[in-house]
Amino acid sequence: MVYHNLDATFAALADPTRRAILSHLIPGELSVSELAANFPMTLPAVRKHVRTLERAGLVHVRQEGRVRRARLSPAPMRHAISWMERYRAFWEFQFDQLETFLADQARQGSTSKRAPKRRARRRATS
Repeated sequence: MVYHNLDATFAALADPTRRAILSHLIPGELSVSELAANFPMTLPAVRKHVRTLERAGLVHVRQEGRVRRARLSPAPMRHAISWMERYRAFWEFQFDQLETFLADQARQGSTSKRAPKRRARRRATS
């Protein structure tokens, strides 16, 4: 399976402001000004975040007169989820194996007798 531009996707998702921008776009398209109203930062700062999301392919921005409108673009997120799914399956298998091992150890521990206590050696006195 080919994963397109995962580095850019994960780099864009690494910032909490950009993740918040994506969540604001879930209901639908918004202007960059409407997005900026949700954050305690300047419009140019929000534009930079949107540009980073656009370069990663997570957001599509179109010009409508003087207004720039942003909407989610799901393809890069699908690629990232698909990539992570492979590792989720791997780790679930590993944890299942660990669970089986620990259950076997617990059964063996409860069925076997305890090892006899060692007697303390007496020291030779001279």
